[in-house]
Amino acid sequence: MGKLSHLHLGLFERNQILGFCIVIIKCKNGEHDMKIIAFGDIHMDYRAAASIPDIRTAHCVIVTGDFTNYGHSNDAEKVLAAIRGLNPRIYAIPGNLDQNSVLQHLESLGINLHGKGLRIGNLGIFGVGGSNPTPFNTPTEFSEEELGRIVREAHASVKDVLVKILVSHTPPFDTATDRIASGLHVGSREIRRFIEETQPDVCFTGHIHESRGTDRIGRTLILNPGMLRDPGWIEFEMREDGTWTASLNG
Repeated sequence: MGKLSHLHLGLFERNQILGFCIVIIKCKNGEHDMKIIAFGDIHMDYRAAASIPDIRTAHCVIVTGDFTNYGHSNDAEKVLAAIRGLNPRIYAIPGNLDQNSVLQHLESLGINLHGKGLRIGNLGIFGVGGSNPTPFNTPTEFSEEELGRIVREAHASVKDVLVKILVSHTPPFDTATDRIASGLHVGSREIRRFIEETQPDVCFTGHIHESRGTDRIGRTLILNPGMLRDPGWIEFEMREDGTWTASLNG
């Protein structure tokens, strides 16, 4: 396992030791010994995925968007095929640099999380792809109002699940995960508002390559692993004693 950047162990009991957050879940999940690997900002360079420890035995792999560079479904399928060769259990959202045909392809494969939720025992995973408007007029951008509507629709299907993961390609505004090189925060205000209101346990994000890191909004842990090729990924797992952990590795 790579360097542990942050640890989040649940819902009900918190301790802070020298600024390091440890939160314990006092519950059991319907699925035991579960590990989830998540990464994104692949941009057609998927080679680093093969070097991720345990990717072949993980319960599933979550792709957080940007399979391509302005590419279509045939480009995304090349990436999916490579990941599928490592682990066939994939769920995904499109990034802002993926054309609409990528979303349609994910939907046709039954692996789309954009605007949808997935239940695995007591774990709910829901997603919103694309990004808020950028200066570059990229293929999959949404207004803040649209992002808010999509993420709330996705959340509705898992809102009663005990532990929830939000998968959002665009990071929430004004965090350590949405700063571009100039220091300007460019994340989504509506995604931040949603997190403030609903407090999912974890948010997997990306989009801003140079803003790899972790942050918190309330009790929600935000993780941006940066680009896959760096290499960067997220590990989310339930240990034998029933606790959950989420960390950046790579």
